[in-house]
Amino acid sequence: MRALVEAEDPSAKEVDNFMIRRFLRARDLDIEKASNLFLKYLSWRQKFVPNGFIGASEIPNELAHNKMFMQGLDKNGRPIVVVFGGRHKQNNIEEFKRFVVYTLDKICSRMPGGQEKFVCIGDLKGWGYSNSDIRGYLAALSILQDCYPERLGKLFIVHVPYLFMTAWKAVYPFIDSKTKKKVKHEMSFLARKCIFMHAN
Repeated sequence: MRALVEAEDPSAKEVDNFMIRRFLRARDLDIEKASNLFLKYLSWRQKFVPNGFIGASEIPNELAHNKMFMQGLDKNGRPIVVVFGGRHKQNNIEEFKRFVVYTLDKICSRMPGGQEKFVCIGDLKGWGYSNSDIRGYLAALSILQDCYPERLGKLFIVHVPYLFMTAWKAVYPFIDSKTKKKVKHEMSFLARKCIFMHAN
């Protein structure tokens, strides 16, 4: 696969084998599909992150909500990030996408050597209709699946309000089949307790 993508885009020479393997795993070791996804990622990265990183000055409104925090490592050495969904507001979609990339890049930069995955806790305490942002959720899902494949280790969604069911039903069909098969409901929405998704 490396030879194939390097022939199409010389910038592929700059990535390590771990990244190549993640894209391969995301497409069940299908070299053609993985190569297409990877080349699409390289093109996206060059356009969306031309400076190589997203600076805090590019996402002032998103950072002002204080909705994302890093919380050390889990017992397997994976970085833990906590996201407070009740603090999210619909704003500029492009700034939100930059915030997603900023967050994922920060998480990946803090991974210990040999670690490729992270754990996310989505806390929906206080979440209501004013926080519902289907367009933003789908954009974040697309970036995670297409540009950071095989990075999510586990996702815990806690303090789930019944109202969130509507948003979840809208987003769920867009979760790729590989991840969708690993979605597990620890408790029902009606119990308003927890959803557990993992992508190991």
